[in-house]
Amino acid sequence: MPAPEVPPPRLDLRSGPQRVFAHLLVSNAVVSVINYTVWFAVTFWVFLQTRSVFATGMIAGIFVVATAATGIWFGSLVDNHRKRSVMQASALVSAGLYAVCLVVHQLAPEGAFTDVASWQLWVFVVLCMAGVVAGNPRGIALPTLVTLLVPEDVRDRANGLVGTVTGTSMLVTSVISGVLVASGGMLHVLLLALVVLAASVLHLARVRVPETRVVHTDAAGVAVAGAGGVDLRGTWRLVRGVPGLVPLIAFSCFNNLIGGGFMALMDAYGLSLVSVQVWGLLWGGLSAVMIVGGLLVARLGLGSRPVRLLLLVNAVAWTATALFPLVSSVVTLTVAMVVFMLLMPFAEAAEQTVLQRVVPYERQGRVFGFAQSVEQSAAPVTAFLIGPITQFLVVPSMTDGAGAAAIGAWFGTGQTRAIALVFVVTGLVGLVATLLALASPQYRSLEASYARTATDAATDGGAAARADEGADRAGRR
Repeated sequence: MPAPEVPPPRLDLRSGPQRVFAHLLVSNAVVSVINYTVWFAVTFWVFLQTRSVFATGMIAGIFVVATAATGIWFGSLVDNHRKRSVMQASALVSAGLYAVCLVVHQLAPEGAFTDVASWQLWVFVVLCMAGVVAGNPRGIALPTLVTLLVPEDVRDRANGLVGTVTGTSMLVTSVISGVLVASGGMLHVLLLALVVLAASVLHLARVRVPETRVVHTDAAGVAVAGAGGVDLRGTWRLVRGVPGLVPLIAFSCFNNLIGGGFMALMDAYGLSLVSVQVWGLLWGGLSAVMIVGGLLVARLGLGSRPVRLLLLVNAVAWTATALFPLVSSVVTLTVAMVVFMLLMPFAEAAEQTVLQRVVPYERQGRVFGFAQSVEQSAAPVTAFLIGPITQFLVVPSMTDGAGAAAIGAWFGTGQTRAIALVFVVTGLVGLVATLLALASPQYRSLEASYARTATDAATDGGAAARADEGADRAGRR
Protein backbone atom coordinates (compact mmCIF):
# COMPACT_ATOMS: atom_id res chain seq x y z
CA MET A 1 0.00 0.00 0.00
CA PRO A 2 1.56 3.36 -0.98
CA ALA A 3 2.51 5.73 1.81
CA PRO A 4 0.10 8.63 2.31
CA GLU A 5 1.20 11.80 0.60
CA VAL A 6 2.62 14.34 3.03
CA PRO A 7 1.05 17.77 2.48
CA PRO A 8 3.53 20.58 1.87
CA PRO A 9 4.24 22.89 4.82
CA ARG A 10 1.85 25.82 4.99
CA LEU A 11 2.21 29.30 6.40
CA ASP A 12 -0.69 29.97 8.79
CA LEU A 13 -0.99 33.66 9.67
CA ARG A 14 -4.23 33.32 11.62
CA SER A 15 -2.98 32.15 15.00
CA GLY A 16 0.01 31.91 17.30
CA PRO A 17 3.39 33.54 16.66
CA GLN A 18 2.72 33.59 12.90
CA ARG A 19 -0.25 35.89 13.53
CA VAL A 20 2.12 38.21 15.40
CA PHE A 21 4.42 38.11 12.35
CA ALA A 22 1.45 39.10 10.16
CA HIS A 23 0.85 42.18 12.34
CA LEU A 24 4.53 43.13 12.18
CA LEU A 25 4.55 42.63 8.41
CA VAL A 26 1.54 44.93 7.97
CA SER A 27 3.10 47.52 10.28
CA ASN A 28 6.34 47.45 8.30
CA ALA A 29 4.44 47.70 5.03
CA VAL A 30 2.56 50.83 6.12
CA VAL A 31 5.64 52.54 7.57
CA SER A 32 7.76 51.65 4.51
CA VAL A 33 5.14 53.12 2.19
CA ILE A 34 5.01 56.39 4.11
CA ASN A 35 8.82 56.70 4.45
CA TYR A 36 9.40 56.00 0.77
CA THR A 37 6.56 58.37 -0.07
CA VAL A 38 8.50 61.12 1.70
CA TRP A 39 11.64 60.17 -0.27
CA PHE A 40 9.90 60.12 -3.67
CA ALA A 41 7.87 63.22 -2.86
CA VAL A 42 10.84 65.33 -1.77
CA THR A 43 12.65 64.30 -4.97
CA PHE A 44 9.69 65.27 -7.15
CA TRP A 45 9.09 68.47 -5.19
CA VAL A 46 12.74 69.62 -5.25
CA PHE A 47 12.92 69.12 -9.01
CA LEU A 48 9.69 71.05 -9.53
CA GLN A 49 10.98 73.85 -7.29
CA THR A 50 14.52 74.10 -8.68
CA ARG A 51 14.48 72.26 -12.05
CA SER A 52 17.89 70.92 -11.00
CA VAL A 53 18.91 67.36 -11.91
CA PHE A 54 21.95 67.85 -9.67
CA ALA A 55 19.67 68.35 -6.67
CA THR A 56 17.66 65.19 -7.33
CA GLY A 57 20.87 63.21 -7.82
CA MET A 58 22.17 64.48 -4.49
CA ILE A 59 18.99 63.30 -2.76
CA ALA A 60 19.48 59.77 -4.09
CA GLY A 61 23.15 59.91 -3.09
CA ILE A 62 22.29 61.02 0.46
CA PHE A 63 19.95 58.06 0.88
CA VAL A 64 22.31 55.40 -0.46
CA VAL A 65 25.38 56.67 1.40
CA ALA A 66 23.44 57.04 4.66
CA THR A 67 21.98 53.53 4.29
CA ALA A 68 25.42 52.02 3.68
CA ALA A 69 26.97 53.95 6.57
CA THR A 70 24.33 53.08 9.18
CA GLY A 71 23.54 49.44 8.36
CA ILE A 72 26.00 47.87 10.81
CA TRP A 73 25.04 50.23 13.64
CA PHE A 74 21.33 49.66 13.05
CA GLY A 75 21.99 45.91 13.05
CA SER A 76 23.64 46.18 16.46
CA LEU A 77 20.60 48.07 17.78
CA VAL A 78 18.36 45.24 16.55
CA ASP A 79 20.51 42.61 18.29
CA ASN A 80 20.99 44.48 21.56
CA HIS A 81 17.37 45.50 22.17
CA ARG A 82 13.93 44.00 21.89
CA LYS A 83 12.88 43.97 18.27
CA ARG A 84 9.51 45.61 18.85
CA SER A 85 11.19 48.39 20.85
CA VAL A 86 13.57 49.04 17.96
CA MET A 87 10.66 49.21 15.51
CA GLN A 88 8.75 51.62 17.76
CA ALA A 89 11.80 53.82 18.33
CA SER A 90 12.45 53.88 14.58
CA ALA A 91 8.92 55.15 13.86
CA LEU A 92 9.10 57.74 16.66
CA VAL A 93 12.45 59.12 15.45
CA SER A 94 11.13 59.35 11.88
CA ALA A 95 8.01 61.14 13.14
CA GLY A 96 10.13 63.57 15.18
CA LEU A 97 12.30 64.42 12.19
CA TYR A 98 9.26 64.91 9.96
CA ALA A 99 7.77 67.23 12.59
CA VAL A 100 10.94 69.36 12.48
CA CYS A 101 10.73 69.30 8.66
CA LEU A 102 7.19 70.63 8.89
CA VAL A 103 8.35 73.51 11.09
CA VAL A 104 11.21 74.34 8.69
CA HIS A 105 8.83 74.16 5.73
CA GLN A 106 6.34 76.55 7.33
CA LEU A 107 8.89 79.05 8.65
CA ALA A 108 11.06 79.31 5.52
CA PRO A 109 10.72 82.63 3.67
CA GLU A 110 8.93 82.65 0.34
CA GLY A 111 11.19 81.56 -2.51
CA ALA A 112 13.74 79.90 -0.22
CA PHE A 113 13.14 76.47 -1.76
CA THR A 114 13.45 77.58 -5.38
CA ASP A 115 17.20 78.25 -5.18
CA VAL A 116 19.39 75.14 -5.31
CA ALA A 117 22.02 76.99 -3.27
CA SER A 118 19.58 77.85 -0.46
CA TRP A 119 20.63 76.54 2.95
CA GLN A 120 16.98 76.23 3.97
CA LEU A 121 16.40 73.86 1.06
CA TRP A 122 19.26 71.55 2.03
CA VAL A 123 18.41 71.61 5.73
CA PHE A 124 14.90 70.55 4.77
CA VAL A 125 16.14 67.84 2.37
CA VAL A 126 18.64 66.38 4.86
CA LEU A 127 16.04 66.30 7.64
CA CYS A 128 13.54 64.56 5.35
CA MET A 129 16.09 61.97 4.25
CA ALA A 130 17.22 61.45 7.86
CA GLY A 131 13.61 60.60 8.68
CA VAL A 132 13.51 58.10 5.82
CA VAL A 133 16.82 56.48 6.84
CA ALA A 134 15.63 56.29 10.46
CA GLY A 135 13.07 53.76 9.22
CA ASN A 136 15.79 51.31 8.08
CA PRO A 137 16.13 49.45 11.41
CA ARG A 138 12.64 48.07 10.79
CA GLY A 139 13.85 46.46 7.58
CA ILE A 140 16.72 44.81 9.47
CA ALA A 141 14.52 43.71 12.37
CA LEU A 142 11.85 42.05 10.22
CA PRO A 143 13.94 39.10 8.88
CA THR A 144 15.18 38.40 12.42
CA LEU A 145 11.55 38.28 13.55
CA VAL A 146 10.87 35.74 10.81
CA THR A 147 13.48 33.55 12.54
CA LEU A 148 11.83 34.13 15.91
CA LEU A 149 8.18 33.68 14.95
CA VAL A 150 7.98 31.42 11.90
CA PRO A 151 8.76 27.66 11.84
CA GLU A 152 11.86 26.90 9.81
CA ASP A 153 10.12 24.80 7.17
CA VAL A 154 7.96 27.77 6.09
CA ARG A 155 10.41 30.66 6.59
CA ASP A 156 11.05 30.83 2.86
CA ARG A 157 7.35 31.48 2.34
CA ALA A 158 7.36 34.20 5.00
CA ASN A 159 10.36 35.79 3.26
CA GLY A 160 8.32 35.71 0.05
CA LEU A 161 5.63 37.77 1.78
CA VAL A 162 8.31 40.27 2.78
CA GLY A 163 9.19 40.54 -0.92
CA THR A 164 5.51 41.08 -1.72
CA VAL A 165 5.42 43.96 0.76
CA THR A 166 8.46 45.50 -0.95
CA GLY A 167 6.78 45.32 -4.35
CA THR A 168 3.54 46.72 -2.99
CA SER A 169 5.42 49.60 -1.39
CA MET A 170 7.04 50.47 -4.73
CA LEU A 171 3.72 50.36 -6.54
CA VAL A 172 1.75 52.42 -4.02
CA THR A 173 4.49 54.91 -3.23
CA SER A 174 4.92 56.27 -6.74
CA VAL A 175 1.19 56.94 -6.99
CA ILE A 176 0.76 58.51 -3.53
CA SER A 177 3.84 60.73 -3.90
CA GLY A 178 2.72 62.24 -7.19
CA VAL A 179 -0.82 62.88 -5.98
CA LEU A 180 0.27 64.52 -2.72
CA VAL A 181 2.91 66.74 -4.29
CA ALA A 182 0.43 67.84 -6.97
CA SER A 183 -2.28 68.63 -4.41
CA GLY A 184 -0.34 70.39 -1.68
CA GLY A 185 3.40 70.03 -2.05
CA MET A 186 5.40 68.76 0.91
CA LEU A 187 2.88 70.10 3.44
CA HIS A 188 0.38 67.32 2.67
CA VAL A 189 3.15 64.71 2.52
CA LEU A 190 4.48 65.57 5.99
CA LEU A 191 1.04 65.80 7.57
CA LEU A 192 0.12 62.36 6.21
CA ALA A 193 3.44 60.94 7.40
CA LEU A 194 2.88 62.16 10.95
CA VAL A 195 -0.65 60.73 11.08
CA VAL A 196 0.38 57.34 9.66
CA LEU A 197 3.43 56.99 11.91
CA ALA A 198 1.36 57.86 15.00
CA ALA A 199 -1.19 55.22 14.00
CA SER A 200 1.55 52.63 13.46
CA VAL A 201 3.02 53.27 16.91
CA LEU A 202 -0.41 52.84 18.53
CA HIS A 203 -1.05 49.64 16.54
CA LEU A 204 2.30 48.08 17.42
CA ALA A 205 1.84 48.97 21.09
CA ARG A 206 -1.01 46.42 21.15
CA VAL A 207 1.06 43.63 19.54
CA ARG A 208 2.80 41.28 21.96
CA VAL A 209 6.01 39.80 20.55
CA PRO A 210 7.10 36.64 22.46
CA GLU A 211 10.67 37.82 22.94
CA THR A 212 11.26 37.49 26.65
CA ARG A 213 14.82 38.69 26.94
CA VAL A 214 17.74 39.99 24.91
CA VAL A 215 20.88 37.86 24.77
CA HIS A 216 24.33 39.33 24.12
CA THR A 217 26.92 36.97 22.66
CA ASP A 218 30.63 37.08 22.03
CA ALA A 219 32.21 36.57 18.62
CA ALA A 220 31.95 32.79 19.00
CA GLY A 221 28.20 33.03 19.59
CA VAL A 222 28.46 32.22 23.35
CA ALA A 223 26.06 34.14 25.59
CA VAL A 224 27.74 36.66 27.88
CA ALA A 225 26.47 39.03 30.52
CA GLY A 226 26.53 42.78 29.96
CA ALA A 227 25.50 45.17 27.24
CA GLY A 228 26.37 44.52 23.64
CA GLY A 229 27.76 47.00 21.14
CA VAL A 230 28.33 47.39 17.44
CA ASP A 231 31.14 44.79 17.54
CA LEU A 232 32.16 45.03 13.89
CA ARG A 233 35.19 42.81 14.50
CA GLY A 234 33.08 40.06 16.08
CA THR A 235 30.49 40.28 13.32
CA TRP A 236 33.22 39.96 10.69
CA ARG A 237 34.65 36.90 12.48
CA LEU A 238 31.18 35.34 12.57
CA VAL A 239 30.54 36.03 8.88
CA ARG A 240 33.98 34.72 7.97
CA GLY A 241 33.47 31.63 10.14
CA VAL A 242 30.49 30.36 8.09
CA PRO A 243 31.92 28.59 5.02
CA GLY A 244 30.86 30.40 1.86
CA LEU A 245 29.03 33.29 3.60
CA VAL A 246 31.62 35.94 2.70
CA PRO A 247 31.49 34.95 -1.01
CA LEU A 248 27.66 35.09 -0.87
CA ILE A 249 27.72 38.67 0.45
CA ALA A 250 30.49 39.55 -2.01
CA PHE A 251 28.41 38.09 -4.85
CA SER A 252 25.39 40.21 -3.85
CA CYS A 253 27.72 43.23 -3.59
CA PHE A 254 29.05 42.55 -7.10
CA ASN A 255 25.50 42.19 -8.42
CA ASN A 256 24.66 45.59 -6.92
CA LEU A 257 27.87 47.01 -8.39
CA ILE A 258 26.95 46.17 -11.96
CA GLY A 259 23.22 46.56 -11.29
CA GLY A 260 23.81 50.17 -10.20
CA GLY A 261 25.07 51.01 -13.66
CA PHE A 262 22.15 49.18 -15.24
CA MET A 263 19.56 51.14 -13.27
CA ALA A 264 21.41 54.45 -13.76
CA LEU A 265 20.82 54.22 -17.53
CA MET A 266 17.42 52.54 -17.53
CA ASP A 267 15.33 55.74 -17.52
CA ALA A 268 17.34 57.28 -20.34
CA TYR A 269 16.96 54.11 -22.42
CA GLY A 270 13.25 53.68 -21.74
CA LEU A 271 12.43 57.33 -22.43
CA SER A 272 14.20 57.05 -25.78
CA LEU A 273 11.63 54.39 -26.73
CA VAL A 274 8.35 55.65 -25.22
CA SER A 275 6.80 58.79 -23.73
CA VAL A 276 7.22 59.67 -20.07
CA GLN A 277 3.55 58.81 -19.39
CA VAL A 278 3.91 55.32 -20.87
CA TRP A 279 7.20 54.83 -19.03
CA GLY A 280 5.58 55.68 -15.69
CA LEU A 281 2.67 53.33 -16.31
CA LEU A 282 5.08 50.59 -17.38
CA TRP A 283 6.99 50.81 -14.09
CA GLY A 284 3.73 50.67 -12.16
CA GLY A 285 2.93 47.40 -13.94
CA LEU A 286 6.44 46.07 -13.29
CA SER A 287 5.99 46.76 -9.58
CA ALA A 288 2.84 44.63 -9.73
CA VAL A 289 4.91 41.83 -11.29
CA MET A 290 7.24 41.99 -8.28
CA ILE A 291 4.22 41.50 -6.02
CA VAL A 292 3.31 38.38 -8.01
CA GLY A 293 6.86 37.10 -7.58
CA GLY A 294 6.64 37.51 -3.80
CA LEU A 295 3.28 35.72 -3.71
CA LEU A 296 4.78 32.85 -5.74
CA VAL A 297 7.55 32.47 -3.16
CA ALA A 298 4.96 32.48 -0.38
CA ARG A 299 2.97 29.81 -2.25
CA LEU A 300 5.70 27.55 -3.62
CA GLY A 301 8.64 28.12 -1.27
CA LEU A 302 12.27 27.90 -2.33
CA GLY A 303 12.91 24.17 -2.10
CA SER A 304 15.71 22.52 -0.14
CA ARG A 305 18.60 24.29 -1.93
CA PRO A 306 18.03 28.05 -1.72
CA VAL A 307 21.71 28.86 -2.37
CA ARG A 308 21.54 27.10 -5.73
CA LEU A 309 18.20 28.75 -6.49
CA LEU A 310 19.70 32.18 -5.73
CA LEU A 311 22.46 31.67 -8.29
CA LEU A 312 20.18 30.13 -10.93
CA VAL A 313 17.76 33.06 -10.60
CA ASN A 314 20.65 35.46 -11.13
CA ALA A 315 21.79 33.49 -14.19
CA VAL A 316 18.34 33.81 -15.78
CA ALA A 317 18.04 37.51 -14.90
CA TRP A 318 21.45 38.43 -16.33
CA THR A 319 20.76 36.39 -19.48
CA ALA A 320 17.57 38.41 -20.04
CA THR A 321 19.54 41.61 -19.40
CA ALA A 322 22.11 40.68 -22.06
CA LEU A 323 19.53 39.68 -24.68
CA PHE A 324 16.82 42.37 -24.59
CA PRO A 325 19.00 45.28 -25.88
CA LEU A 326 19.91 43.37 -29.06
CA VAL A 327 16.67 44.75 -30.52
CA SER A 328 15.66 48.38 -29.98
CA SER A 329 12.13 47.64 -28.80
CA VAL A 330 10.03 48.44 -25.77
CA VAL A 331 8.54 44.93 -26.08
CA THR A 332 11.86 43.16 -25.48
CA LEU A 333 12.66 45.64 -22.71
CA THR A 334 9.33 44.91 -21.01
CA VAL A 335 9.74 41.13 -21.29
CA ALA A 336 13.23 41.32 -19.76
CA MET A 337 12.07 43.55 -16.90
CA VAL A 338 9.11 41.26 -16.21
CA VAL A 339 11.56 38.35 -15.86
CA PHE A 340 13.82 40.46 -13.64
CA MET A 341 11.04 41.73 -11.35
CA LEU A 342 9.38 38.32 -11.13
CA LEU A 343 12.61 36.65 -10.04
CA MET A 344 13.86 39.37 -7.69
CA PRO A 345 11.71 38.22 -4.71
CA PHE A 346 13.09 34.67 -5.14
CA ALA A 347 16.65 35.99 -4.92
CA GLU A 348 15.94 38.22 -1.92
CA ALA A 349 14.02 35.49 -0.08
CA ALA A 350 16.76 32.94 -0.80
CA GLU A 351 19.49 35.17 0.67
CA GLN A 352 17.39 35.90 3.77
CA THR A 353 16.51 32.23 4.25
CA VAL A 354 20.18 31.21 4.07
CA LEU A 355 21.24 33.86 6.59
CA GLN A 356 18.39 32.92 8.94
CA ARG A 357 19.60 29.31 8.90
CA VAL A 358 23.39 29.68 9.18
CA VAL A 359 23.66 32.75 11.48
CA PRO A 360 22.83 32.47 15.22
CA TYR A 361 19.61 34.33 16.01
CA GLU A 362 21.33 36.50 18.63
CA ARG A 363 23.62 38.07 16.00
CA GLN A 364 21.35 38.11 12.95
CA GLY A 365 20.68 41.84 13.21
CA ARG A 366 24.38 42.66 12.94
CA VAL A 367 24.88 40.25 10.05
CA PHE A 368 21.82 41.56 8.17
CA GLY A 369 23.02 45.12 8.84
CA PHE A 370 26.57 44.22 7.73
CA ALA A 371 25.24 42.67 4.52
CA GLN A 372 23.06 45.72 3.89
CA SER A 373 26.00 48.11 4.34
CA VAL A 374 28.34 46.12 2.09
CA GLU A 375 25.75 45.50 -0.62
CA GLN A 376 24.35 49.05 -0.62
CA SER A 377 27.82 50.60 -0.81
CA ALA A 378 28.40 49.08 -4.26
CA ALA A 379 25.53 50.53 -6.30
CA PRO A 380 26.50 54.24 -5.99
CA VAL A 381 29.98 53.52 -7.37
CA THR A 382 28.75 52.45 -10.79
CA ALA A 383 25.71 54.76 -10.63
CA PHE A 384 28.08 57.75 -10.44
CA LEU A 385 30.65 56.33 -12.89
CA ILE A 386 28.53 54.76 -15.61
CA GLY A 387 26.86 57.98 -16.74
CA PRO A 388 30.09 59.84 -17.58
CA ILE A 389 31.65 56.68 -19.07
CA THR A 390 28.64 56.13 -21.31
CA GLN A 391 28.31 59.80 -22.26
CA PHE A 392 31.96 60.54 -23.03
CA LEU A 393 33.31 57.16 -24.18
CA VAL A 394 30.60 54.76 -25.34
CA VAL A 395 28.28 57.24 -27.08
CA PRO A 396 31.02 58.81 -29.26
CA SER A 397 32.35 55.33 -30.07
CA MET A 398 28.90 54.09 -31.12
CA THR A 399 28.03 57.28 -33.03
CA ASP A 400 30.93 57.69 -35.46
CA GLY A 401 33.83 55.91 -33.76
CA ALA A 402 35.33 52.45 -33.56
CA GLY A 403 32.23 50.83 -32.07
CA ALA A 404 29.98 52.09 -34.85
CA ALA A 405 32.46 50.90 -37.48
CA ALA A 406 32.75 47.43 -35.92
CA ILE A 407 29.13 46.53 -35.05
CA GLY A 408 27.01 49.52 -36.08
CA ALA A 409 25.83 47.87 -39.30
CA TRP A 410 23.78 45.25 -37.43
CA PHE A 411 23.61 46.60 -33.85
CA GLY A 412 22.77 50.21 -34.68
CA THR A 413 24.41 53.53 -33.86
CA GLY A 414 23.73 56.59 -31.76
CA GLN A 415 23.06 57.30 -28.10
CA THR A 416 20.27 54.75 -27.58
CA ARG A 417 22.30 51.92 -29.09
CA ALA A 418 25.31 52.99 -27.02
CA ILE A 419 23.24 52.52 -23.85
CA ALA A 420 22.02 49.19 -25.25
CA LEU A 421 25.64 48.07 -25.68
CA VAL A 422 26.37 48.92 -22.04
CA PHE A 423 23.38 46.77 -21.04
CA VAL A 424 24.63 43.83 -23.14
CA VAL A 425 28.10 44.01 -21.59
CA THR A 426 26.60 44.37 -18.10
CA GLY A 427 24.40 41.31 -18.59
CA LEU A 428 27.29 39.20 -19.90
CA VAL A 429 29.54 40.21 -17.00
CA GLY A 430 26.78 39.33 -14.52
CA LEU A 431 26.14 35.98 -16.22
CA VAL A 432 29.82 35.01 -16.25
CA ALA A 433 30.17 35.96 -12.57
CA THR A 434 27.12 33.85 -11.69
CA LEU A 435 28.37 30.80 -13.60
CA LEU A 436 31.77 31.10 -11.92
CA ALA A 437 30.02 31.27 -8.54
CA LEU A 438 28.04 28.10 -9.35
CA ALA A 439 31.28 26.26 -10.16
CA SER A 440 33.18 27.55 -7.11
CA PRO A 441 34.12 25.53 -4.01
CA GLN A 442 32.74 28.36 -1.86
CA TYR A 443 29.27 27.70 -3.27
CA ARG A 444 29.52 24.01 -2.35
CA SER A 445 30.78 24.93 1.13
CA LEU A 446 27.83 27.24 1.79
CA GLU A 447 25.38 24.62 0.52
CA ALA A 448 26.94 22.06 2.86
CA SER A 449 26.86 24.53 5.76
CA TYR A 450 23.18 25.25 5.11
CA ALA A 451 22.34 21.54 4.93
CA ARG A 452 24.05 20.55 8.17
CA THR A 453 23.01 23.47 10.35
CA ALA A 454 20.93 22.25 13.25
CA THR A 455 17.26 23.22 13.00
CA ASP A 456 14.41 23.53 15.42
CA ALA A 457 11.55 23.35 12.92
CA ALA A 458 9.10 21.56 15.20
CA THR A 459 8.78 24.45 17.65
CA ASP A 460 7.42 27.85 16.70
CA GLY A 461 9.31 29.49 19.52
CA GLY A 462 12.54 27.55 19.08
CA ALA A 463 14.63 30.64 18.56
CA ALA A 464 13.22 32.33 21.65
CA ALA A 465 13.85 29.21 23.71
CA ARG A 466 17.49 29.15 22.65
CA ALA A 467 17.79 32.83 23.57
CA ASP A 468 16.38 32.14 27.05
CA GLU A 469 18.78 29.25 27.63
CA GLY A 470 21.74 31.39 26.57
CA ALA A 471 20.69 34.18 28.91
CA ASP A 472 20.31 31.72 31.80
CA ARG A 473 23.84 30.42 31.21
CA ALA A 474 25.13 34.00 31.13
CA GLY A 475 23.38 34.79 34.39
CA ARG A 476 24.96 31.79 36.18
CA ARG A 477 28.49 32.86 35.24
